[in-house]
Amino acid sequence: MEAISTENTNTFLANLKPSKLSANSGKMAQLAESIALPTTRNEKWKYTRLGKIKRATFNTPISNQLDSISKYSILDCPTLVFVNGIYNESLSSLNGTEANVSLYSTDNQLNASAINEDDPFEAMNIAYLTGGAEISISKGKVMSTPLQVININTQDNTNVNLRLTVTAEANAKGEILVSNFGSSTGSFTNLAIETKLGQNAHLKINKLQYDSSDNFTISNEAVSQDRDSVFTINTFTLNGGLVRNNLYISVDGENCESNLYGAYILKGNQHVDNHTVVDQRMPNCESNELYKGVMDDKSTAVFNGKVFVRKDAQKVNAFQSNGNVLLSDDATVNSKPELEIYADDVKCSHGSTTGQLDEEAVFYLRTRGLSENSARQLLVTAFVEDTFEHINNEDIVEYIHELIKDRFGWQI
Repeated sequence: MEAISTENTNTFLANLKPSKLSANSGKMAQLAESIALPTTRNEKWKYTRLGKIKRATFNTPISNQLDSISKYSILDCPTLVFVNGIYNESLSSLNGTEANVSLYSTDNQLNASAINEDDPFEAMNIAYLTGGAEISISKGKVMSTPLQVININTQDNTNVNLRLTVTAEANAKGEILVSNFGSSTGSFTNLAIETKLGQNAHLKINKLQYDSSDNFTISNEAVSQDRDSVFTINTFTLNGGLVRNNLYISVDGENCESNLYGAYILKGNQHVDNHTVVDQRMPNCESNELYKGVMDDKSTAVFNGKVFVRKDAQKVNAFQSNGNVLLSDDATVNSKPELEIYADDVKCSHGSTTGQLDEEAVFYLRTRGLSENSARQLLVTAFVEDTFEHINNEDIVEYIHELIKDRFGWQI
């Protein structure tokens, strides 16, 4: 990360209490205090302003109390519950889990190490850790049910630093649902997910972001794939004041498949920024990437997807697409899909479209008896629905549909 700004994080971190410092977290605390926060002069942050986060005052969360998770629990499966980033044992249930789970805490940082030590948010995540878990799927294990991880923000003006380390060993197969909800005001969730897939491992991560409109979220995710592995991630951003998703996938073995799908549906003054990198390092691999956005009111979105195809990565297929629909004249999208190719025997494509609903299609549906509002809802639904198909879990899809209905009034 370019440290262009001279403004470091000292003021930003002033009210936070560091974890009980191990040698590593102490190092991270020093890094967090010294690294400059990115500005719009940094190309990677050109369209995402962090002024509101820089000027805010955050405190370390002190409570993990909540009466019930009934409206947040999507699946009937083993579940880890964090309230304000702090593990809540009474609301969690690991009965029947087929994964191995060890909890991070301020007292036990396990094997936490920064994905990118030049990133102040990565350093913060470890130095000011509130909680998290190491999740591993043993060699050859095929999970029959997913594992659900829920974080609910309830305290105003707090900084949640949540960390997940996920490992799928050779020939293992599993699915994890990570969701973030918020009823608080002015809180900041700093999430890190580090994922490793062994040979012939299959792993799917479904990620749902539904924080409050006054909250901030930055999510750093790093994935490494060994040969013959298949990794899929579905990211759905349906609420949040400012949301930034950084996803980096390093394809380190032959015959790998990487799938990145997502949708963002926003209104008001909300902002979402999806930055993805797929680094194809080995031959005979494939990546598929599809993100779609629906923007209303004065909401803004950024999509920057980049695929590297290294010199030795021959016979790679890499496909990337970003589509956006603007429902108002004041909504904006900055879309920049990129390819950087150093091999000569590849099939790669990328594309981006941004526009408004087709008025002829709206008129056609109205001639078939639909109201104008219903016609527009139907077209929006048809536009974004194909991103839901990759979830392959009807309970999750139905839950997302209900959230969209409640928030936007759309009947899907």
